Amino acid sequence: MSTPAFRPMAFGVTTAVLRDGPNGTHYLRADQELQPYKNRLTDLLRHWAETVPDRTWMARRQPIVGVDGKPALGEWRHISYAEAWATARRIAQGLINRGLSAERPVAILSENSLEHALLALGCMVAGVPHVPASPAYSLISTDYEKLKHVLRTTTPGMLFASDATLYGKALHAVASDGVEIVLAQGRLEGLDSTSFAELAGTPETPDVDAAISATGLDTITKFLFTSGSTKLPKAVINTQRMWCANQQQAAQSMPVVAEQPLVLLDWLPWNHTFGGNHNFGMVIYQGGTLYIDDGKPTPALMHETLRNLREIAPTVYFNVPIGFEAIANAMKTDDLLRKTLLSRVKMFFYAGAALAQPVWDSLYESEEREIGQRVVMASGLGMTESAPFGLFVTSPNVRAGDLGLPTPGLELKLVDVDGKTEVRFRGPNITPGYWRAPQETADAFDEEGFFKTGDAVKWIDETDVHLGLKFDGRIAEDFKLATGTFVSVGPMRARIIAAGAPYIQDVVLTGLNLKEVGAMVFPTPKVRELAGLPADASFHDVLESAPVLAYFQNLANELAKTATGSANRIARLCLLADLPTIDRGEITDKGSINQRAVLTHRADTVAALHEDRLHHIVKPQH
Repeated sequence: MSTPAFRPMAFGVTTAVLRDGPNGTHYLRADQELQPYKNRLTDLLRHWAETVPDRTWMARRQPIVGVDGKPALGEWRHISYAEAWATARRIAQGLINRGLSAERPVAILSENSLEHALLALGCMVAGVPHVPASPAYSLISTDYEKLKHVLRTTTPGMLFASDATLYGKALHAVASDGVEIVLAQGRLEGLDSTSFAELAGTPETPDVDAAISATGLDTITKFLFTSGSTKLPKAVINTQRMWCANQQQAAQSMPVVAEQPLVLLDWLPWNHTFGGNHNFGMVIYQGGTLYIDDGKPTPALMHETLRNLREIAPTVYFNVPIGFEAIANAMKTDDLLRKTLLSRVKMFFYAGAALAQPVWDSLYESEEREIGQRVVMASGLGMTESAPFGLFVTSPNVRAGDLGLPTPGLELKLVDVDGKTEVRFRGPNITPGYWRAPQETADAFDEEGFFKTGDAVKWIDETDVHLGLKFDGRIAEDFKLATGTFVSVGPMRARIIAAGAPYIQDVVLTGLNLKEVGAMVFPTPKVRELAGLPADASFHDVLESAPVLAYFQNLANELAKTATGSANRIARLCLLADLPTIDRGEITDKGSINQRAVLTHRADTVAALHEDRLHHIVKPQH
């Protein structure tokens, strides 16, 4: 039988130009030029407000009291382009009246919300940067140190929070004299505040148009903080040039986003560049509609995402691998989900981690069953410093780890670093640097002005550069064994997670300056199904149960069969019941594991693993 065809989808960049540099360096760019782009994203917002004023720009389900008396989500509240533009102008006037600026920006403590979105637009109209802080810094952290770091770095003149009840403790911990607090809902005991409705009702004056005219390509739109996977988060300067150029780049690499009116259903947080720049900006650039998804790929919230996907049919759909895994599982038996989600979607796109092959296969099976075709599962490479779109795949035949070719206008520099090839970026979508951090900015760029990504790449096919590149891990994560052999952490970690799906959340590799590679595994809650123990059994008991240990013993045996040497052979493995914590920096707010922090904070466990002092150590059996 022949493989089913893909639903038609054009790829914008399929050929590249490669040139050689000195000392084995290579330069790679797309074989096409970047087309002109606007000076301001707000120019496009104004355009859509004038040409399609009644089209929905953004919508979110409104909170209600459920039949059981508990909070629930009801019908969608829609904001049109005309309403968004008018409200943004009034908010901008309020910011102008307060004398806010890049030195005194607007800090936002909020999940994705309509008020958050409108405030961001108002900031852009006024030429005042906004600082979307991770909600986890307010809601999960207990010491608020990362939130305090964000505010110390940016010195905001206004603090916005979506809900006084949710963010009250954090606001009391960080409030300071001279910083106005604006609340979308509720009031705070002991702290003065302004309502969002009052800010959004500011009477407009000609100062708004003057402010718009004063903004341009180099105007700072926001400060986005890095995930802080190695050090404290850094404030990445985002300009209008970065955002507008990158949206034009994405449109040329992914023509699919403009083939029909764009509809997104999206949960990805706006304090990160994937959701906050790529998706939020794409909707404005293309005149599309964004439905805010209050679900998330977690056991507690995934049901809301599935509910929304049974009702809203996206034209393209972005998610992380764990989200696609949950959707793939649900589509096996959910007829309405399959019908709605697959009715017009032209592309799936994942980022953030490797997508396990069983998930890929399950998605294809549901797609073939429902529409007789497969939907392209695309991917690429981007980062906060590149606004974020950088590389994109060149054909439907995508495999895990494929990155593809650079987008038009972005030049890549491929440099040998410790036996790996680092990819570096130069183009109009690259940040000018980190806010108030001149040394870190200088360290981030090489002598030719290329941003040093720290990501390693390989050719998909060394005989055909037009297929592009694939991911080869993070250079900073790699380490040497005592034998001097390099351990390539990224690909090895991805292989373990894929082989152990769906029972492995993440893996930290050990063995620096030792003879063997070890693995500390954070299992998913799904391992409880393997254990066969009562639901109230402790996670420690679950991980020490015979069926769970037998599963991981078999996994270690299977991984050992494909190992070719000490650098890619897991010689010992342990299961960790204590999850990584955000306060210790072991996990970022977007869920990425910080290998270095875990190794530092769990040094005793690492030593015990390699000295055979742990109660349960799994070793491959020959």
